[in-house]
Amino acid sequence: MKYFFLPFLIIPSLIFGQKTTVDSNKVKQLDEVEIKAYRQDENNLGDVHNSYIFSGKKYEVIAVSNLNANISEKTGRQIFAKVAGAFVYDMDGSGNQMNISTRGLDPHRSWEYNVRQNGIMTNSDIYGYPASHYSPPMESIQKIELVRGTASLQYGAQFGGMINYITKQADSTKKISFESISSMGSYGLFSTYNAIGGKIGKLKYYGYFQKRVSDGYRKNAKSDAEAQFLTLEYDFSSTLKAKAEIGRSTYVYQIPGPLTDEMFNQNPRQSTRSRNYFSPDIIVPSLSFDWKINESTQLNWINSAVLGTRSSVQIVALATVPDVIDPATDQYKNRQVDIDNFNSYSSELRLTKHYSIGNFKNTLVGGIRYINNDLHRQQLGKGTTGTDYELTLVDPAWGRDLHYKTQNVAVFVENIFYVTPQFNISPAFRIENGVTKMSGYIKYLASEKVLNEIKHSFPLFGVNTQYKLNNHLKIYGGWSQAYRPVIFSDIIPPTALDVTDQNLKDASGHNIEVGIRGNHKQKLNFDITYFQIEYNNRIGSLILPDANGNNFVYKTNVGSSVTKGLEVFVEAKPIKTKNTELSIFTATSYFDASYVKGSVTLNGENKSIVGNRLETVPKWISRNGVTLTHKTLSATLQYSYVADSYSDALNTEKPSVDGAKGLVPAYSIFDFNASLKIAQNYTFKLGVNNFTNTQYFTKRPTGYPGVGVWSSDGRSIVATLQFKI
Repeated sequence: MKYFFLPFLIIPSLIFGQKTTVDSNKVKQLDEVEIKAYRQDENNLGDVHNSYIFSGKKYEVIAVSNLNANISEKTGRQIFAKVAGAFVYDMDGSGNQMNISTRGLDPHRSWEYNVRQNGIMTNSDIYGYPASHYSPPMESIQKIELVRGTASLQYGAQFGGMINYITKQADSTKKISFESISSMGSYGLFSTYNAIGGKIGKLKYYGYFQKRVSDGYRKNAKSDAEAQFLTLEYDFSSTLKAKAEIGRSTYVYQIPGPLTDEMFNQNPRQSTRSRNYFSPDIIVPSLSFDWKINESTQLNWINSAVLGTRSSVQIVALATVPDVIDPATDQYKNRQVDIDNFNSYSSELRLTKHYSIGNFKNTLVGGIRYINNDLHRQQLGKGTTGTDYELTLVDPAWGRDLHYKTQNVAVFVENIFYVTPQFNISPAFRIENGVTKMSGYIKYLASEKVLNEIKHSFPLFGVNTQYKLNNHLKIYGGWSQAYRPVIFSDIIPPTALDVTDQNLKDASGHNIEVGIRGNHKQKLNFDITYFQIEYNNRIGSLILPDANGNNFVYKTNVGSSVTKGLEVFVEAKPIKTKNTELSIFTATSYFDASYVKGSVTLNGENKSIVGNRLETVPKWISRNGVTLTHKTLSATLQYSYVADSYSDALNTEKPSVDGAKGLVPAYSIFDFNASLKIAQNYTFKLGVNNFTNTQYFTKRPTGYPGVGVWSSDGRSIVATLQFKI
């Protein structure tokens, strides 16, 4: 130990050509110092994390940067493999969007969740169109925090809960650092992600550019995507910092069109459309401040927006209707142009206060969120007869030209009360107060029938509790109310013969869960949860007679459902040595989802659906895998199984001729992914997705991208090279 400092004296002298003489009489021997450090468990958010209370709640943390997974194409079944009950909707295999749900909710663009990036809300319009069209590259994500619905009162009132995508951070030890990730694969895939970051004085910065192109698994399924991001973080002091971020994602996707079951069985890679395109272009700017007022009080203020468009040009028709050149005109039919313009603004102020009652330290989190949104929807435009992506109108008049404006204020409070050091209770409430108004023009309706106003004014309550049996075992549970606003598409009558209830109610209900989570000597991790979701005021259609005895379609609140289930995650590591680790996991869920109230129209009659299974909810979802790591090599074999599900509330078994209705068959998929670290800065990854080439589809959509069967990807290979400097 007494010679420890000699290299620091000698080496500089050698470099600069100076001689150094060491007086041995002045060399002192220092006492030995032992330093202990504990690595933080990335899967444990603790009771309070970043101004959010997680005590007593079901949550998962996915370390994306450490996954053996196809991240360049955002293969959801691999990324969310260890999330029990995660349903992944494979709308397309291009990696453009993430479509995920849990507990039997609708997976379309994850719109049952409050979707965030670094705590910034990215849902396009939480009241008009809650889908998250903003889609950052998965190469940019460090980890994903997913919280189930009983925690929703803190950040929203969604049934699903929250998904928070945490981007990679700058290396604060360097003034400049660089990372590049490039992937090539089947069906013309090429993706490149390049990021730069560092810290200069009190300023920390990080930015990236991503580009991805693909020909797609199916014919006429090309994709061209880009994304950019920049964050600047400045420390005014040790207690006050500000952060400015701006992210953009955009892509143009050629939509290959729906198939019938017969077409799918003949050739799942075929296409029924060559002139259909879809393109969102979304920008998410934000400015946030973190102020540590004192050791027990912290204030967080986030101001953000979601700006941009969702555009499409399509031949909208069933799979049985071909898109061919008309011999009379020697041209194709005119396509339909639809454009949504998003102008969503949000300001959220959060206060975290730690305080003591007796010997116990408690935590209060409260805040207020203001939202001002204007969704401008222009639809049924008469487009060109061309074949490329263009939004030109040959007739300047839109079939629908509407504004959907919302102003809403929400106040929320949650508090952890520690009854004992092991047992705590966290009551919470949220008050929503706002109004949504629709105005504008619908070609086939009289102007007085267009106006519609929906008030969002009600309180929501919840409570969570947690009991620590020991440092490695917890029992948790909770109940909380939830709601989903009536969205734009619910209100618009599709034809002149349809009538929308002017008093539509927001969907409402509650989440209940109870579970046990723990680990044993870092060799066994588990999380087992029972849950129940009650979902009321589902919107549907009824056949009603008018004053003259003629029937018409009336859209109103008609249904309620209950979903009960079990979520089981278990991971064992029977081999864990210095150089070798073997991990085996299962993430399996069972769903019992059915209607307890409701009816739908069939052949001009109202049919009860009470007791029917909820559509797009398989009874079983099971993902299982084994990972072997030896020194710098890691390989994962994964098996996924999804049971069959119905596509409609009537539980139609036999597929219809057009593929719009019918059973969605069960399917099983095998994936293999491996990574090898080369030297210190390089990593090579190789993945074989669906290596048994299973031909399957996950859902029969009732709207976008078209009614019918949508083939998911067969076998593909992706190779990735990553390096950092």
